[in-house]
Amino acid sequence: MENNKSGSKAVKWILVGISFLFIFVMLILPLITVITEALRSGWNTYIQAVTDEYTVKAVLLTIEATVCAVIFNTIFGLFASWTITKYRFRGKKLLTTLIDIPVTVSPIIAGLVFVLTFGRQSFLYPYLQKLDIDIVFAVPGIILATIFVTFPFISRELIPVLETQGTDEEEAASIMGAGGFKIFTKITFPHVTSSPTCRGGGFLSL
Repeated sequence: MENNKSGSKAVKWILVGISFLFIFVMLILPLITVITEALRSGWNTYIQAVTDEYTVKAVLLTIEATVCAVIFNTIFGLFASWTITKYRFRGKKLLTTLIDIPVTVSPIIAGLVFVLTFGRQSFLYPYLQKLDIDIVFAVPGIILATIFVTFPFISRELIPVLETQGTDEEEAASIMGAGGFKIFTKITFPHVTSSPTCRGGGFLSL
């Protein structure tokens, strides 16, 4: 019995050590390298680089893309999770699979898809040119790519919450004469907003 306990403790500490080693190599070490390289020439050089015109524009573009992605993902994730958990319809499994596609597709492939869809070789390109709309290598393309990569996060966080909640409250409200919009605003939406998983999905979209 004592040998089994000592063996399990050894396995536990080996696994803990491997986990910490992985975190150090993949997360902490790169952060240390970035910080030391950024400050190698001193604080003045670092501040000049951070406050450079192009750096500020890049940061503002990142914030713009992030805000747009979070807003879109929140709206889409809320209604997609509500639809999947509260209704029965044909194609539910297909919809769930399509939501998971960005998780399984490489961001490089996603970028290639947008280039092929909205680039010069696309059949949409002449129409976009007539409307003077630039998507590829422009701000709309960055926003679309950000949304594509991150949009499953909120819906995937909300679906388990709504499944756990069940449909009893909605069915009771429907029997009492409440409409779909009132059921959503008075029952479903408060449950979602009070759940920490909704905020967690929003942070993941960042």
